[in-house]
Parts: sequence; C-alpha cells; structure tokens
Amino acid sequence: MDAFVMRPVVHILVLAAGASSRMRGADKLLQPVKGRPILRLVAETALGTGAPVLVTLPPAAAARRAAVEDLPVRLVDVPDAAQGMSRSILRGLSAVAEPGPEDGLMILPADMPGFSAKALADLISRFRAEPDLIWRGGAMDGTPGHPAIFPRDLWPELGAITGDEGGRSVLKRHQDRVRQVPLPGAMATLDLDTPEDWAAYRGEKPPSA
Repeated sequence: MDAFVMRPVVHILVLAAGASSRMRGADKLLQPVKGRPILRLVAETALGTGAPVLVTLPPAAAARRAAVEDLPVRLVDVPDAAQGMSRSILRGLSAVAEPGPEDGLMILPADMPGFSAKALADLISRFRAEPDLIWRGGAMDGTPGHPAIFPRDLWPELGAITGDEGGRSVLKRHQDRVRQVPLPGAMATLDLDTPEDWAAYRGEKPPSA
C-alpha cells in the first residue's frame, strides 16, 4: 500500500484590520454587497474553497467581528494594526496552526467584492500541483492583481516586511517564481477604498466631499 501523502494546505488570510482612512468616517468593510457586509462576503467566498480561513481584525472592531464571528474562521487580533498591513500578515502567519513544509499562504484583501470561490479554488489547485511557485491573480489584460499564494519557504520574508506593504517586495525579489493567472472580469483588480469607489460600483452619483 502506498504511503499516505499529505497535500499542501493553503491557508487563506483575509486582511481586515485596515482603518478605512479614505472612507471619510464610514467603514468600507461593513458596506453591503449582495445583502451582507463585504467582509462577510469575502470570508464566505474564501470558506467556499474548503481551505482554512483566518481573518485579521483591528482593536475595537466590534462591528467587523460581529459580521464574521459566527463563521468557521479563525479571528486574529492585530493590536498594532496602525503600523500597517505588514502587522496583519505577521500576526496571521503566527496564527497558522502547525503549517506543513509545502503549505501556502493566500493573502486576500477584504475590500474586493468580485472574487469567486471557483477562481480562488483554481489558484489553490495550481499551487498544490507546484507548491514551490507563487501563484498570483491578475486581470485578463495582464495587469497584476490579487490574491497571491506564497510558498512556505517565503513566509519568513513575509514576516519581515514593515509598514503598509502587502508583500510587494517579496514578489519583486522572487519574480522568477511568480505565475500570474488571469481571473475573469475585474475580479483581481477591483478594490473599493473610497466613497467614490463605492458609488461607482453601485452605479450611484458620487457623494460630495
């Protein structure tokens, strides 16, 4: 009988500890999409892949926590979230339980409404077939986008980044290992950071500044 072989696991890290500083007082991650907060939508989409999901949260984020706390995700507190996205990545990495040597980490922004579980699962499948590569979503025209899956050997580099970087320097240093996969429509590139972004997404008149 063949020995049991463990497949690489991709842990999905949903980045939800940002301050929504460009929303002029509103919380972008609580804005409704398809009848529920976008944070919940993204978390549910990630869960639809069957992969383990972690969600980072900033201090005093009761409403965000309430949006996802009944889901089977691991909530990761980021008390130093004000120092930038890098802190979410570091604390997310620390929260992954017993990672295997070929596991991957998918970094998934919480302010992008277009992802489908099917597209994310396809990236995961590609990673499992070649877990030494960085698999990254992109637009159909070749524009780089999200998400990105980082192999286990690059996690120390991810944990060493600082400020509001989401792994760009790691991608740049290892360009030879990046494989970009075109995702349908604007799935990989549409993020909603401002009231104007949200108005355009909903087909509404832009709000007055």
